[in-house]
Amino acid sequence: MADHVQYQHIAEVPGLVLGAARFSEFSFDLHFHLDYHIGLVTEGVQRQRFGGKTVLLGPGCVSLMPPGEIHDGTREGGGAFTLQTFRLSPDLLDNMAEEIGGSPREPELAGIVLEDPVLAGHLLRLHDAMRRNDGAITLDVQSQWLTLMECLFRQSRAVVRQDVKGALSPMQWQRVKDYCFAHLGEKITLDELASVCGLGRFHFLRQFKQTVGMTPHAWLVRLRLEQACALLARSAHTIAEVAQGVGFYDQSHFNRAFRQAFGVPPSNY
Repeated sequence: MADHVQYQHIAEVPGLVLGAARFSEFSFDLHFHLDYHIGLVTEGVQRQRFGGKTVLLGPGCVSLMPPGEIHDGTREGGGAFTLQTFRLSPDLLDNMAEEIGGSPREPELAGIVLEDPVLAGHLLRLHDAMRRNDGAITLDVQSQWLTLMECLFRQSRAVVRQDVKGALSPMQWQRVKDYCFAHLGEKITLDELASVCGLGRFHFLRQFKQTVGMTPHAWLVRLRLEQACALLARSAHTIAEVAQGVGFYDQSHFNRAFRQAFGVPPSNY
């Protein structure tokens, strides 16, 4: 199979570019980037030199390459390797570091390899989710993105996470519920929910979980399914109309979620 590389700009996350590549012949000479690279080898092994050392990157490893770090990259042995990357612009990196760290301090970046199969698996699933649907970002993907970047920065010690204590106030929680009920048939974003509470996204995620015991996405999906039950019971709407009315624009997704929640498809409710 021939070498190939694909890049995708994510419009809802300005400054983020996703890469997906397969290399069997091509090798990277010594070079550097102006953006921050998160690299994941999914098949095969890549040999990389940086900072006076040589490392082997395979499945389960996460490579972090800061702007300006001189490095190369080539296949190890005779086989090909596949690579998926997140490329964060300096502005996006600084904004995320400030949001997670709670201050405008510049993150302490260094080239590093994390051997963490669980984190690598989460990042790969996030990468795939962001590439689907022409880069449209759901509440779930937004939450995963922020949570995984916080985990990545913490493990690499690039950013010290700000301490977030306490729960949403009763007024904030009521505002979230009111907003979700009012916009249930529309796309609801993490930015909107955090704004309703007057909080940053990172603060909101942690305080919501402490308040409710569920992620915002999981709670919103359940709210939509409960409202769907009420609409189906009236028997005046088709299943497709109910699905769209509560915010499921893919009827097959609605059917799967409904069956998982209630044990039967919507047609049997």
